Amino acid sequence: MNDWKVICRVEDIPVLGSRRVARPRGVDVAVFRNAEDQVFALLDRCPHKGGPLSQGIVFGTSVACPLHNWTIALDDGCARAPDEGCTQRFSCKVEGGQVLLDPVELATLALDLEAPQAGPCR
Repeated sequence: MNDWKVICRVEDIPVLGSRRVARPRGVDVAVFRNAEDQVFALLDRCPHKGGPLSQGIVFGTSVACPLHNWTIALDDGCARAPDEGCTQRFSCKVEGGQVLLDPVELATLALDLEAPQAGPCR
């Protein structure tokens, strides 16, 4: 069994918002909080065009990608019809008001994807 990694307190995540968790390699992980104080963790990358889900709008148990408004379910990381595709989901739990993630998943899942690069064309 893995020791869980404390990320932050639930109240450190804005209601209907998110917080990013940086990783040494790969794309960051976004930790979301909905209006019912449920917490979810997904790779911070929309399956459509790689938009930063952490900048999207949380509603219910979904987040709207800020680039093209795709709806991504927070519980499984999958786009809702008519859109298709999924982003990596990370195990997450809340204990005593603290948000915890699985350190093995943080160190091993979805490391082959690169973070989107913003800025002028090169």
